[in-house]
Amino acid sequence: MTTSTTETFDPLVAEAFAGKLLGLYTGGMITSMVDIGHRTGLFEAATGGPATSQELADRAGLQERYVREWLGAMVTSGIFDYDPATRSYRLPAAHATVLVNSGAGNMAPMSQLQAHLGKHLAAVVRAFREGGGVPYDAFRPEFTDVMDAVSRDLFDVHLIDHVLPVAPGLVETLTRGARAADVGCGTGHAVVLMARAFPESTFVGYDLAEDAIEQARVEAAAAGLTNATFEVRDVAALAPAEPFDAIVSFDTIHDQVDPVAVLASIHRALAPRGTYLMAEPYASSNLEDNVANPMAPMLYAISTLHCLTVSLAHGGAGLGTAFGEQKARELLAGAGFGEVTVIPSPADPGDAIYLTSRSAGSAVAP
Repeated sequence: MTTSTTETFDPLVAEAFAGKLLGLYTGGMITSMVDIGHRTGLFEAATGGPATSQELADRAGLQERYVREWLGAMVTSGIFDYDPATRSYRLPAAHATVLVNSGAGNMAPMSQLQAHLGKHLAAVVRAFREGGGVPYDAFRPEFTDVMDAVSRDLFDVHLIDHVLPVAPGLVETLTRGARAADVGCGTGHAVVLMARAFPESTFVGYDLAEDAIEQARVEAAAAGLTNATFEVRDVAALAPAEPFDAIVSFDTIHDQVDPVAVLASIHRALAPRGTYLMAEPYASSNLEDNVANPMAPMLYAISTLHCLTVSLAHGGAGLGTAFGEQKARELLAGAGFGEVTVIPSPADPGDAIYLTSRSAGSAVAP
C-alpha cells in the first residue's frame, strides 16, 4: 500500500501514530474529567486525605456511583493513587498543588475551555465550509467567566510584583500618579489590582463585553475604589479626553477584527513617551519555528475554535492566537511605535511581553 507516488506505507509508523492519536483522544476525555473535578469540588474534597469513593462523595455532597466512575478515570490516568486493600483513593500533594491551590499554579480552571469551545464546534465547522466565523457574542456570557477563572490567579500573583516592573519606570510613574488604561480588560480584575496598588493613579478599563464590564464595576465598587472606571467601548476608536501615560493589554490584540486600527488607536491615546505593555502568546509567525514549541498545538487549536473565528466572523484580519513575534513587531511599527523589547512573561510561560512607547515627537491624541 502507498499513500502517495513517492511514500511507501510503513505499518509500524502507522501503528505508532495510531497510538499517539489515541493518547490525544484520551487526553481530551480526561480534560473533561478534570473539568468535572474542578466544578464539583472533588479535588478540594480529596485534599482531606485518602478516602473511599463513598467518603469522597460524602465530603463533596455528590452521588457515590458517579464519583466512583470518575475516580476510575482519575486513577488510570495517573492523577489519583488507589489502594485496593482499603479501596481508598488519594490525591498526591504534588498533584493537588496544580489542581486545587488558589495561586497562579492552579491549572484546573483551564479544563473549562474544552467544554466551552466545544459547544461551538458545529458553527466553526460551518465556517470552514462557508466562510465567516462565530461572533464573539455567541461565546458570551460563559466565555467571560471562563477567561476570568483562567487569568484571575495569574494576575493576583504576578501582575503588580512581576509583570508591571518589567517596563522601565512604569511602577515609579504609577506610584507618583498617572493616567492608565487596560484595553480589552475583560472582567477588569487587572484594573482593580492596579488601582488598589497605585492609589495616586487613575485607571480605566475598556471592553466590548457588557457583561464583563458590569462584573468589573461590581468588583471595583466592592473594593471601595474611586480611581477605577470601566467603559463598554470599541477599542479601535479610543478618544480619551486626556492622553494616557500608560496602556496595557493582555492577550487581546490577536482577537481583534482590525488589530491595525486598535494599535493605531492605542498609539494615538498615549502621551508622548507613554508606555505600552502588550502581552500576547509567545510564538513565532513562522509555523516551522513553532514545531518544537510545546504550547503551539494548544495555541493553534484555541485559535481555530475561538480567536480566529471571532475575528473572521466580522470580516476581520484573522490574526490567530499564534500570530507571532515577527507579525507583532510589524503591526506595532505600522501603528507608529518605535523600538520594541520582547521578553518572556514572568506570569505565563505561554505569553511574551512587548514593551514600547510613543515617541516624544508624536502628536497627542485629540
